[in-house]
Amino acid sequence: MKLSTRTRYGVRAMLDLAENASKGPMQLREIARRQEISAKYLEQLMAVLKSASLARSVRGAKGGYVLARPPEQIRISDIFHCLEGCVTTAECVENAGYCQRAADCAARNVWAKVHRAIEGVLQSVTLQDLVDQAKGSGASDYQI
Repeated sequence: MKLSTRTRYGVRAMLDLAENASKGPMQLREIARRQEISAKYLEQLMAVLKSASLARSVRGAKGGYVLARPPEQIRISDIFHCLEGCVTTAECVENAGYCQRAADCAARNVWAKVHRAIEGVLQSVTLQDLVDQAKGSGASDYQI
């Protein structure tokens, strides 16, 4: 399974909002510049994230985007499912009727384990976990 740029960029944008939450609303062009994402593409992603109540927009001169909930309440699975949809390793995992061999298929059991493992990881990580990890590694520490 390969994640789309839609999901990878969406997670990066949400992480950017989480890391900069204390600064107030973030303008899309600033997020786009920091994350090296097309502003037009980011605008599309933020519209989807906003409609899923993961982010919200603030109007006005100092407007922009903020997280709709605290970062410890937003799981990576929330962002993933919003932008990517369901984790699908094989059609037969979600729908046993898809394949007549599903009941006896050893490979289906492997795909189901992969599905559960991916879901488990996505559900176990919050934006706050990523913020803490970035702080610990110095990845977002730009002191000169």
